[in-house]
Amino acid sequence: MPTPEQFAARTCDLLRASALHMACLQAARELALPDWYLAAGFVRNLIWDHLHGYAKPTALNDIDLIYLDSGDPDGSDEPRIEMTARSLLPLPWEVRNQARMHLRQGVAPFTSSAEAFSRWVELPTCVGVRLLDNDELELCAPYGLALNWSLAVAPNPQCLQPPAVFCERVERKRWQQIWPKLKVHWPAP
Repeated sequence: MPTPEQFAARTCDLLRASALHMACLQAARELALPDWYLAAGFVRNLIWDHLHGYAKPTALNDIDLIYLDSGDPDGSDEPRIEMTARSLLPLPWEVRNQARMHLRQGVAPFTSSAEAFSRWVELPTCVGVRLLDNDELELCAPYGLALNWSLAVAPNPQCLQPPAVFCERVERKRWQQIWPKLKVHWPAP
């Protein structure tokens, strides 16, 4: 079994080999948002595509750009930031300030973007990456990357959403049709 460092290095290699992913990371960095990451399917799907041997990446429904700005707790800057991101790179950006996302789970306000995505519904979705000023990639995966690289999909025990939310998301997103080697660990009813 590879070490966490080896999983991270493999993931960074995949990101660097993708012109699209690097262009997204460069555009996101240019926005200079506080505590930002490109997260969720941005990293997860790239790994799953690689493990399925897909020559062409699966199209992303959106580019999940998250950040944490406690000075804008209602997220009123999100539309402007999305427009700016689209002007830099015309893609379906979805920009979300994590300063308000704690309300969905009924928990205390998040102190970082990483804390926010550590509560997302599925464990392999709890991963983000950002491009630092020195062009190094900084990965953040609170639960590691082993599940992503083993093609396992499990609910996040730190997410306070009911198990039905996990089931609905996996089915609605058609993950097992897109990536048939996925092993979904369905929660008990």
